[in-house]
Amino acid sequence: MTRPAHSLAIRIAVSFAVIVSIVVGMVGAVLYHATNRALSTRADYQLIARVEHFRSLLHDLYTINEIEARPRLFETMLGDSQDVIIFRRGASAPIISVNPEHMALPPLHRVPVTQRVGLDALYEGKRSDGVRMRWVAAQAKIGDSGDVIEIIAAHVMTQEARVLSLYLIRVWITVVCAVLVTLALAYWVTSRGLMPLKAMAGKAAEISPNRMSARLDVAHAPTELQSLAASFNAMLDRLEHGYERLLQFSADLAHELRTPIGVLIGETQVALARERGAAEYRRVLESNLEELERLARIAQNILFLAQADHGRQDLEREGIDIRGELEAIAEYFEGIAQERNVTFRIDAGGKMVANAIMCRRAIGNVIVNAVRYAEAGTVVCLRGHTEERGACIVIGNRGPRIKREELARLFDRFYRGDAARSEFTESSGLGLSIVQAIMRLHGGSVSADCTPDGWIEFSLRFPRVGPLHEA
Repeated sequence: MTRPAHSLAIRIAVSFAVIVSIVVGMVGAVLYHATNRALSTRADYQLIARVEHFRSLLHDLYTINEIEARPRLFETMLGDSQDVIIFRRGASAPIISVNPEHMALPPLHRVPVTQRVGLDALYEGKRSDGVRMRWVAAQAKIGDSGDVIEIIAAHVMTQEARVLSLYLIRVWITVVCAVLVTLALAYWVTSRGLMPLKAMAGKAAEISPNRMSARLDVAHAPTELQSLAASFNAMLDRLEHGYERLLQFSADLAHELRTPIGVLIGETQVALARERGAAEYRRVLESNLEELERLARIAQNILFLAQADHGRQDLEREGIDIRGELEAIAEYFEGIAQERNVTFRIDAGGKMVANAIMCRRAIGNVIVNAVRYAEAGTVVCLRGHTEERGACIVIGNRGPRIKREELARLFDRFYRGDAARSEFTESSGLGLSIVQAIMRLHGGSVSADCTPDGWIEFSLRFPRVGPLHEA
């Protein structure tokens, strides 16, 4: 199942909102715990100070009888109406007992008269409703009589709990408000930030097969999108070039097929116009067979180029003697060369590793091309040698000068520098394209060069160790 598409602006806004909620929540939690700790510490010190104050009063001012006579004086010193204060002497009944909720006394360690009350003397407790309490017990000496009583005090942290509850509510309100504000601002900022992308998408939507020249504006695009725009424009350049080549290829292919098909139709119509003898029908069938063979060669070459372009072929390579191979190929084309009054000169040596059939076809196509366009009475030179990176085959001839800008186009399909037709094999304009495809399959290269005086050389370079497996 495919995931549903969502707006990029919404994704970014939600991501920012989640981040803000986490950050604000963490800050709120830290502040909440810090506030809780501060309130607890403050309450603890107030409780200790209250008990120490009671001890001081009992030591300096009062006797037990005076305490029993004036209980209200100590009750007014409580920090909260729910706090607990109990004065008692040993196991006897309390002298003063303020315990509004009649809470049971926990087991407490009593601080001796000689020690001051510290934080370590406090005990944690909870009321029945879960509100925290802090308990402390200390002994106090009354006046100079030497009597000792026990002071038990407790503080119910009701106010602190209320403050923390209100603070927690504010934290949640702050988190929700921060999330909502972040969502709105992030969506607004992201939408504006993505406007260049929308503009690029609108520009891309204008591109069609009839309008391939449109390009994205790289100079005015944001820095982060300039590389994307440049890559997109480069892709459009490749597509435009490929589309133009496809159109040219289609036109050239139609032109190539039209000639033999037109010949077949014309001769067949003439043959059917009236009754003819067996010899005439035989001549027509032989002529049609030649055109059909030409069509078959074109189809075979196109199929080979398609396979070379869209798939890798596993080549079985073997060691080939360069001079022996060139001599064999030159001998095969000796008859064609004699008809054109062209001779071969071979200067080669060494060995190379390649697919024998494809190597022979590539070299043969270049030789046919050289013989076809060589000036009558000249020599086609076939040179071959090994070098550091592999082997190099060079085929040169003297013919009409080719402009430098046309040299690279010689390997385009159906391209001809000379519009003249030839009766030789591979005369459909695909020969050099096949050479380039074969060299690409070998991991090598082919190039052409022409001097100002018309000396044309084709160089085929076979790698020593190609990307394919060598037999």
